Amino acid sequence: MVMKKIAASVLAAAALTLALAGCGKKDDKKFVVGFDQEFPPMGFVADDGSYVGFDLDLAKETAKRMGREFVAQPIAWDSKDQELATGNIDCIWNGFTMTDERLDKYTWSDPYLENDQVVVVKNDSGISSFADLAGKKVAVQKDSSGLAALDDNAALKDSFGELIEMDSYLNAMMELEMGSVDAIVMDEIVARYEIQTSGKPFVVLDEAVASEQYGVGFLKGNTALRDEVQKIMEEMASDGTMAKISNEWFGSDVTILGK
Repeated sequence: MVMKKIAASVLAAAALTLALAGCGKKDDKKFVVGFDQEFPPMGFVADDGSYVGFDLDLAKETAKRMGREFVAQPIAWDSKDQELATGNIDCIWNGFTMTDERLDKYTWSDPYLENDQVVVVKNDSGISSFADLAGKKVAVQKDSSGLAALDDNAALKDSFGELIEMDSYLNAMMELEMGSVDAIVMDEIVARYEIQTSGKPFVVLDEAVASEQYGVGFLKGNTALRDEVQKIMEEMASDGTMAKISNEWFGSDVTILGK
């Protein structure tokens, strides 16, 4: 009887160990892409509730060519590092700027798109230059490249009356429309797309806060997955697929990979 109890205990412990191991194992049949669901046109929620966007279309085609199931996983942008570290997502593919601060924190693909950080204001704001932002209330997304660009431009940032960090740019645009803030520092690609599709009475100032490039970010050291994705991205650039997707979203090929 004692031996049976010991054997049963050993079997139970082994089963628990296997179960725990299974919980920590990444499903290599899926390609889980982390994205900010309020970042059009790179990734956002369509009217029918589905997840759509330029970056998501690129990622979906990549997953198809990898032979994996594509999973679009919305994340809180300021929790992206934790999502990667815990294995909840395979990569961050969503207008992810390759800033100097981030370059050593992730394993990156080659850049595939260029972008500027710009200032968005109301048409009738009377703001036409950086000098006009002195004493104004300016919004920016938390943990964003817009915030990083301002940190690198202390003179501009210090001239603001107040800098407000918000959870999303869509919320910032609502605040701008209501007059709760005077300006937003954000990605030009997102700003121009939102202005064009929403018809909001906003304009983008001519001067850029910073110029940058977008890449796909992977967990630091995950070169195997990066290399697999990079190879497919290069194939998509070469065979015209990337240009086709770009034309569908932007009306022209704005990609830079392989050019």
